[in-house]
Amino acid sequence: MTPGKEPPAEVDLLVVGGGINGAGIARDAAGRGWKVLLCEKGDLAGATSSASSKLVHGGLRYLEYGEFRLVREALSEREVLLSLAPHIVRPLRFVLPHDGTLRPRWMIRAGLFLYDHIGGRRTLPGTETIAVQRHPYGAPLRTGLRTAFVYSDCWVDDARMVVINARDAARRGAAIMTRTEFVAATRDNALWRARLRSSDGREAPVTARLIVDAAGPWVTDVLQRCGLHAKAALRLVKGSHIVVPRLYDGNHAYLLQNDDRRVVFVLPFEDDFTLIGTTDIPYDGDPRLVSIGDDEAAYLCRAVSRWFARPIEAKTVRWSYAGVRPLYDDHAANAAAVTRDYVLQLDTAGAPILSVFGGKITTYRRLAEHALEKLERFVPGSKGPWTATAPLPGAALPEGGTAALAAALAVERPWLEPGLARRLARSYGSDATQILDGVRRPAELGMEFGGGLSTREVDWLTREEWAAGAEDILWRRSKLGLRLTGNETASLAAYLAR
Repeated sequence: MTPGKEPPAEVDLLVVGGGINGAGIARDAAGRGWKVLLCEKGDLAGATSSASSKLVHGGLRYLEYGEFRLVREALSEREVLLSLAPHIVRPLRFVLPHDGTLRPRWMIRAGLFLYDHIGGRRTLPGTETIAVQRHPYGAPLRTGLRTAFVYSDCWVDDARMVVINARDAARRGAAIMTRTEFVAATRDNALWRARLRSSDGREAPVTARLIVDAAGPWVTDVLQRCGLHAKAALRLVKGSHIVVPRLYDGNHAYLLQNDDRRVVFVLPFEDDFTLIGTTDIPYDGDPRLVSIGDDEAAYLCRAVSRWFARPIEAKTVRWSYAGVRPLYDDHAANAAAVTRDYVLQLDTAGAPILSVFGGKITTYRRLAEHALEKLERFVPGSKGPWTATAPLPGAALPEGGTAALAAALAVERPWLEPGLARRLARSYGSDATQILDGVRRPAELGMEFGGGLSTREVDWLTREEWAAGAEDILWRRSKLGLRLTGNETASLAAYLAR
């Protein structure tokens, strides 16, 4: 189990998997009054959920594949998540330059018209057409382009979205057990008898009315550990991203068409960098060993160089990451065309188990609602849906958002470095005041490891957010791994080991 903790012996719901779907389901169920236990073999968001393109979006290109239900739901959720977590979900304008050799202008206009109208857009600005040579958004683009379309979506800190859902689930009574492996489970009439194992080898039994298998790439493995076989098929698709030094000024993003009919996102990232992705490649290896290939990095560089005035090369890459998307297999011939919609498979031949296939971070909250709709009849006295209007931890921002919060933190503590105030506000929202509570001078933040990361913040992350290792903190709870040196990282690891 999580070091020093034992799981509850009996629960209504055992959730296997600490990604966005598992955390979202645990939160929703805990808020309905269920007794919930979530177990995760590694760290929260340790796999697919921290390897996304960091977007809350409808999926403009999914319209080409007729995914109207998914796009409608995702666009509606875009506005919901923007209101529930405004500190880690932010509006973002996307520039889509047009080249007549690819998709025709009428097709793009029609797609953007649908994008603006089918999802109930309320607060985000709509589409506009710009003259590339006369607009600042055209500055980094190559000569010869005349027109671009500009539309809205949102950026999200994906791993932190998982963590704050888990925090809210815990606040509502759920037990969140990281570094805790689901070993096996057997049916005993209307109950599941499960066994969990901690990273130190200790095992503990858990009895549950229900199991939700939200293990992502390992969903079929969990079913096998329950003595079952999946009725739906899983298709693993690798998506890789690269991070390079900042390519352009401004807080807007680009959506670039490629000659293989795929698209590539170019996104502002961590102030000084640009994030580029993603690829879509069939994958059949161990999901925990996934990594970007040289051919993928070259592909992304070529895609950007096709549109930008200054070509980029793989040697400029500062960081890269890859993840495995566990998609529902709809037998599409092309990996890029496989549906991003989700399928919920319920087995009631004994104690119920619900398996989650597919999904995306944008629709996790609705996925959780749909999952509990299927399960609520098995838990007497269950309350109804509630998450659509319940802000997530850190969302209590002043008028003016994270910028106003950062300014307030700096006014209250004039010694606080402006860049640190801004990072704390954007990472933790209103919870930043808890981290700094009682701190009256820089020395009270404790030792600094680099990038403004102090023992005060590290202790808060280990106590409140289940962080256990340097990688948890530097690449999931933050992206400070881009800034710390090898010696600073080693110092952090040594502190955590103590």
